[in-house]
Amino acid sequence: MAKSSFEYVKLFERSDVLLPQCWPVVRIDGRGFHRFSDVHGFRKPNDDRSLGLMNKAATSVMKDFKDVVIAYGQSDEYSFVLDKKTNLYNRRESKILSNMVSLFTSCFTFHWSEFFPTTPLKYAPSFDGRVILYPSKEVLRDYLSWRQADCHINNLYNTVFWALVQEGGLTPNEAQVKLKGTNAGGKNEILFSQFGVNYNNLSQLYRKGTVLMKALGSNLCAAGDGDKPSDTILSLNEDIIRDDFWKAHPEILRDEGENLAKKNQQ
Repeated sequence: MAKSSFEYVKLFERSDVLLPQCWPVVRIDGRGFHRFSDVHGFRKPNDDRSLGLMNKAATSVMKDFKDVVIAYGQSDEYSFVLDKKTNLYNRRESKILSNMVSLFTSCFTFHWSEFFPTTPLKYAPSFDGRVILYPSKEVLRDYLSWRQADCHINNLYNTVFWALVQEGGLTPNEAQVKLKGTNAGGKNEILFSQFGVNYNNLSQLYRKGTVLMKALGSNLCAAGDGDKPSDTILSLNEDIIRDDFWKAHPEILRDEGENLAKKNQQ
């Protein structure tokens, strides 16, 4: 491309290269989704159609961006963990963020009719995003644990709240007053004593959220998919706070140095 006298304007661009040797996490959240869910008649407290659509969009993002090693989603948010050594877009934050958020949003819109065949979109959905850097696997695991704990806390509250409104005959304001100051045990007691619901028996999709990971080795066989491992994404609803998940899938957060060391030991 021929140079011009106007190229000096490039000097005003801000360098936004992400720090090296850190785990980048792109978190995408629905923008104004309380209104969006009301306008489009989402079922309360959980809508399998919406959760399925979120997982579909997230799977598309993970297939397109190969450097995503694991993703976690709940409600209207998804977190994508990139390899700590990724050189995607030369680690430019704005490029990574804008491309992932735009793809997620377009996939959510593109696949809408598959999950809501009788509900046309009344206006365009939108998502915002941020990039957070985590310096170690331990801190990264704490981040993912925080999001899953948030899923549990919010879902327990919403489950009791909507039971009180839909089955208990309370107004939303009355339900809020009744739940004010209650702990997890109190909410579980209301569910069981008033509605005969054992919270622990509810779907793990609601209680645990969704983990997306690449199918490798035995996981590929379990997936029943003939695609290459890098193209096959497993969708799990498991506890990622305890050590069991990470002991079962140590390859997710293992960097190249650890892989080499393990190979030399074999």
